[in-house]
Amino acid sequence: VVLRPGGVSRQQDSMGGADGLALASDPGGTLNFLAMVENLQGDSGRGYYLEMLIGTPPQALNILVDTGSSNFAVAGVPDPDVTSYFNTALSSTYKSQGIDVTVKYSQGSWTGVLGTDVITIPKGISGSYTINIATILESENFFLPGVKWHGILGLAYDALAKPSSSVETFFDSIVRQAKIPNIFSLQMCGAGLPVSGSGTNGGSLVLGGIEPTLYRGDIWYTPIKEEWYYQVEVLKLEVGGQNLELDCREYNADKAIVDSGTTLLRLPQKVFSAVVQAIARTSLIQEFSSGFWSGSQLACWDKTERPWSLFPKLSIYLRDENSSRSFRISVLPQLYIQPILGIGENLQCYRFGISSSTNALVIGATVMEGFYVIFDRAQRRVGFAVSPCAEVDGSPVSEIEGPFTTADVASNCVSGVSFHEPVLWIASYALMSLCGIILLVLIILLLIPPRCQHRYTDNDVVNDESSLVRHRWK
Repeated sequence: VVLRPGGVSRQQDSMGGADGLALASDPGGTLNFLAMVENLQGDSGRGYYLEMLIGTPPQALNILVDTGSSNFAVAGVPDPDVTSYFNTALSSTYKSQGIDVTVKYSQGSWTGVLGTDVITIPKGISGSYTINIATILESENFFLPGVKWHGILGLAYDALAKPSSSVETFFDSIVRQAKIPNIFSLQMCGAGLPVSGSGTNGGSLVLGGIEPTLYRGDIWYTPIKEEWYYQVEVLKLEVGGQNLELDCREYNADKAIVDSGTTLLRLPQKVFSAVVQAIARTSLIQEFSSGFWSGSQLACWDKTERPWSLFPKLSIYLRDENSSRSFRISVLPQLYIQPILGIGENLQCYRFGISSSTNALVIGATVMEGFYVIFDRAQRRVGFAVSPCAEVDGSPVSEIEGPFTTADVASNCVSGVSFHEPVLWIASYALMSLCGIILLVLIILLLIPPRCQHRYTDNDVVNDESSLVRHRWK
């Protein structure tokens, strides 16, 4: 059982071993969770990163921690926006696989080559491990000015790995080689601190289990609905204690995920509009620029003021492992009204830490900075507990409460079976192949040459939005 001061976790069925949680510390072995505490740096505006040693002799790089993608990729050539890169020619253990990989985004992309090399994590699990690494040779709007990281560590499932799910992910490799439990946990400490500030905010990535000093109270778990992103089921939202009264399927259109690589809380358009209206209605500000809500303008107050008292609490209800129950994670305005810029000696400006989305509800850093988040892959669940570092002026800015009944919501708030499931992809490709063969036979039999050829358009290009990179930095 995972022990913590004052008792045990509410979930007492998680024993040590390959299918559960590791003990809180293992000083003599692979796992020493206390050594992993505060192994991250960064901020919510530009991401949290982990120092990693790659190759032989080791080259030190800072790697962005991203639970919304699945490739481990590092800068492989000099770039004006990165201070370091991985020089494969200097590593005697690097082996190129000769496989090109491209990840495209609506506003950015990178192209590289897959290879393997050994890595060690100074403040992580002990030992060296051979990992698939994509060296980024070309990129556009991926590395941005001011970032202090040189690569990305995708911690989601292999279904999102490029160029195919056959590429073993970083964490799968670690679990297999180090024989650690299939679980990791994440704490990001940036509550109330300037977005895109010094980049020295602390954080912890614990590989293989849970560190009791990183949370308070109980851990509440919600099932992972599907293993690609960390997809969860959102049942409802409340603003200032008032239910938005939307159909619960609106919250999961077309998915709800937990993604450390997204800076904001992102909401489907209909949900976003309802949240903005509710916040504007319940806040103490009568007139407020629409540009603030859309993210195009900042709101500024005198530095002696604390504008957070003007705004309501925001609560997200998640389905409990017992499907007839739910629990809610709540963030106070100190987490979603974010300091970003000081003007002169008198003014402090803030941004709205919530934005609209066309394809997902994304629990990003805006919310995650309030919690210690456990990605329990072995038991297919995501856990939330209050983080001790989620405090502003000595007061907690996040809460977890439950259980609540789910009698007032549908038994399933997630849309029907989605097309990205591997079995459906295989079936669809098989059907398309069969149709193609039949069509080819018909053309040959009729001796009719093709009168026109397909002209590829932008609609034929798959835009990989697995990491939602374009939404990370504003």
